[in-house]
Parts: sequence; C-alpha cells; structure tokens
Amino acid sequence: MELQLKRELKNLRAKPDNLEKYVYLMEILGRNETLFYRLVVENIKECMPLVYTPTVGEACQKYSHIWSKPRGIYISIKDRGNVRKILQNWHTKDVKAIVFTDGERILGLGDLGVNGMGIPVGKLQLYSACAGIPPSQCLPVVIDNGTNTEEYLKDELYMGLKQSRVRGKEFEDLIEEFMIAATKTFGPSVLLQFEDFGNSTAFGLLEKTRKRFNTFNDDIQGTACVALGGILASLKIEGAPSKLIDHRIVFLGAGEAGIGIGELIAYAIHERDGISVSEARKNIWYLDSQGLITEARDKAEKLPHHKHRFAHDASAFKGPLSSLEDAVRQIKPTMIIGVSAQPGTFTKQVCKLMAENNKVPIIFALSNPTHKCECSAQEAYDWTKGKCVFASGSPFGTITSHGRTFEPGQGNNAYIFPGLALGVIAAEAKRIPESLFYDTAVCLAEQVTDKDYLRGSLYPKLEKIREVSLNIAVGVADSCFKLNIARVKEQPKDTRKWIQSKMTDFKY
Repeated sequence: MELQLKRELKNLRAKPDNLEKYVYLMEILGRNETLFYRLVVENIKECMPLVYTPTVGEACQKYSHIWSKPRGIYISIKDRGNVRKILQNWHTKDVKAIVFTDGERILGLGDLGVNGMGIPVGKLQLYSACAGIPPSQCLPVVIDNGTNTEEYLKDELYMGLKQSRVRGKEFEDLIEEFMIAATKTFGPSVLLQFEDFGNSTAFGLLEKTRKRFNTFNDDIQGTACVALGGILASLKIEGAPSKLIDHRIVFLGAGEAGIGIGELIAYAIHERDGISVSEARKNIWYLDSQGLITEARDKAEKLPHHKHRFAHDASAFKGPLSSLEDAVRQIKPTMIIGVSAQPGTFTKQVCKLMAENNKVPIIFALSNPTHKCECSAQEAYDWTKGKCVFASGSPFGTITSHGRTFEPGQGNNAYIFPGLALGVIAAEAKRIPESLFYDTAVCLAEQVTDKDYLRGSLYPKLEKIREVSLNIAVGVADSCFKLNIARVKEQPKDTRKWIQSKMTDFKY
C-alpha cells in the first residue's frame, strides 16, 4: 500500500488546480475505496480542503458536468408515496448514518439544487476519514424539490428536476415521509443529518423532528458547536474575557449558522453562570441585511421567530445602527462573528475599532468557501496590529504579520460531526439533545494545547482529528447512557475501547 500511496499522492499533486484534484480523488475512490481513505487519513491537512470546503463548493457548482457515477440516492418531489421502496433499493440495509440535503443553501453559494449532492458525499467521507465510520454504513441523499437557479433550469446537463422549488406542506410531507421511511428501512437509531437546507425551512424542520428522530442540523448545531469550542478555548487567553458571561458578541448574519451559534452560546452562559437562557441572549447582537436586529424593528416588522429572540432594546444607543461599523462603535463587542457570506464586510475600520476597544479582539470570519469569507486572516492580523485571535471557516495557512507568525485555526465542523456521529451511532441514540452539543464543545476546547495557543490557534491541529473525534465520541456515548437515550441496553465497562473497536483503519 505504501508504494500505491506515494504514486497517488504524486499524481494528485501534479494536477493543475484543486477541482482537478477533487476529480482525481473521486476517481481513486471509484477504483480503490481503501486506498482513497488511507490517502485522506494520512494527508488530512492537504486532502480535507479538496474533499470538503473550499473545493467542494466549486465541485457542487459544476457537479452535473463532472459527474462520473452515482454516489447516493436521489429522491424527488414526484416520488411521494414511494420513498421507502426507493430506499430499499440501496445495496445494503446496514446503514448507520444518512446526510441529506435539498441543495437550497449550499455553503455560501445559494441554491444549487441536486448539484448539492457533493456536500452529503463529502461530509460522509469525513465521517469515515476522521472518525473511522465504515463507508458502507454511510448513505448520501438529495431531496430534489426543484431549484430556483435559472442557470441550472437552462442547463441541459443539469441532473435535477427542471422546475421551481416546491414549498409548504407538500415539501414538508416529503421530508416527513423520507425520515419515517429511513427509520423503517435502516432502524430507529439511524442518524439523519440535515445539511444545507434554506433558512426558511431549516429551523422549522429541525424543531418538528428533533424529539422524534436521531437527527441534527449541522449548519445550525454543528457550526454552533465548533464555534463555541473556539470561544471556550479563547477564555484561557491572557487579556481576553475569562468568563463567557463577560463577552459582548456581535454577529454579522442572522441565518442558520449565526442563530445556531448564538443559541448555543446562550445555553453555555446559562450552564456556566446560572442565568436564564433568555437573559444570556442579551449579551448577543445580530445584524442582518437591514441592520441591527432590535426590539423596535421587531415591533415594526414582526421578525421571524429565530430573530425575534435576539431583538433587544437598543434605545440607549445614540446614532445609526445600520452597519457593522455602527454596531461595533456603539456596542463595543469583545468578539465579532461573521456568518454572512458577504466578503469584505469585516473592513479595516471595523477591525481597527475592535483593536481599539479590546486588548485581545476576537474575530471569527466563518463564511465558506474562502472567497465568501468576511475578511482574510492576513487582513485581520494586519489591521489589528497582530493583536487579534482569528478563526475562519476555510483554511488560510501560515500568516506573518507585525513580526509574528500565526497558524490561525479553522473553525471546521469536521472537528464536531464525525465524533458526534460516531458516539450516537455506537450508543444507538434515540435523539440528540442540546446538552450534547454543549458537552462536545467543552470537549473540543479541552483538547487545545499550549502549543496550539502559541501558534495562534483556538483549535487542535487537523492532524490530530482522529484522536479528537474519538475523544468526542466517548463523551457523547457516555452522555447518551447517562441521559437514558441510548438504545444499547448495557453500557460498556470501557467506553473508549468499545468505540475504538467500531473504527475502521483502512488497511489491506
């Protein structure tokens, strides 16, 4: 195998661009699955940006053109009443994890329709590479209810339905039928991960299903978990607030990722400092496309429920509140978090204000892929004179600024979802309560070492991700038994060894 790995790695590095590298990796997967995963596992820092963000974004945009073979199941709105029969056509009944999308909000790229299949495929590849979940137990699914992207409707090679998106009850009934069919086909504990649904449907679908199925939404809850992990790690940095309750946080973007992070931060403040979640939310402010979300705006506009909970009284502030710069000037946040998919919105002036107001300004530019990021790592360090702690959604590599060298951490959901999935699959969880996401964030933060802090990172090195995933899985499984939500009847004496026995190493 070693010789094969050297050959494939050399050929991979010879490809002219990242999309060609993605296509080549999928070719290796098609002819030798074990070799593909061994290559990714041993070169995770190099390969993760190829099989997942940022390269997977470009791959999804062109998916109908670079498609070579089916890697999952496609279920369309026209298949209502027959979903279980379609799932029964899958080549094995031993499926433990399903990642499914309707392609409406792929990364920060918008409605890609069935081209979004690249995301469930990539996510499940990381389930396997990062947590050792056997690929044969993973099933990617696309729910095709049309697309509103004119480019795809006119593209003769587009593989999805050539119609506008179906909304409302008809769509919700299809999701319900799919989730029930999945549990009947593959068992009541099959993990069902929502992925890249649109803001208008994601929150409602999660609330409707989370108490009845072993399910979570990675965009809302996984992103929240990895962000909170980085925030908890920042509490140990000298000069930054040492208590979560002492942070004032401003978000740019009030969609799935942003609201999900805010809700988990509020839950964490509640857990750590003893105040109510509703009181904790007052530490957290949001800007959407119309400006700062306030109580006055809520009364005038009747904001959606997920925004309503963060509509605070802003009457004490004087002057305009329509821009991020206005908000930073007035609120004086200790931390800004970008989840807007609007590049360049963390401007030089915004970053300078953060540096003026804070000894250690914390700047999270989390939008994906890289070209959608609110600012680059180089800009954040340069504009704060090297004072800031920076994290991003996509990798930026090594940065030199103001006489220091930084290796900023990537707030990559891959630190969370593989280990979380491994834990709930092993325990055969009935559901995934909010407390599991908080516990997982704490576990992630505890794995940040002094060496990580010295290189400017709030996250462990990616090369340690198998160990990180194992530690998270052990904690999740133990919590499932403690909360009595495990279907496995007897808790193992050594959870770690038990979990390790379920992990694949990808060797001949």
